[in-house]
Amino acid sequence: MKSFSLYDRIALVRDVPKHGLKAGDIATVVEIVPHPEGGQEGIVLEVTNALGESLQVVIVTINDVEPLRANEVLSVRQFVESA
Repeated sequence: MKSFSLYDRIALVRDVPKHGLKAGDIATVVEIVPHPEGGQEGIVLEVTNALGESLQVVIVTINDVEPLRANEVLSVRQFVESA
C-alpha cells in the first residue's frame, strides 16, 4: 500500500484532463483524506508552476500518484488550463 506524508512531492501516474494535468506532472501533498465508505484514500495536491507559484489544488486517489525517485529528471511543459 502506498504511503505519503504531508508536503511530499509526488508525480501523477495518469492524466487528469479535467484539471489540465498530465502523467508525470509534479505536485505537493497537502492533505490525505480517508474514503467515507472504506474505498481508496483521497489525496489533495497543490500544483505549482515552474516558479513555485500555486496554480490549483486538486483531489485524486492515492493510486493516481507515486513518489519521486532519485533516478528521475524533472522537465517543464506549458500548462493549459482546461475549460
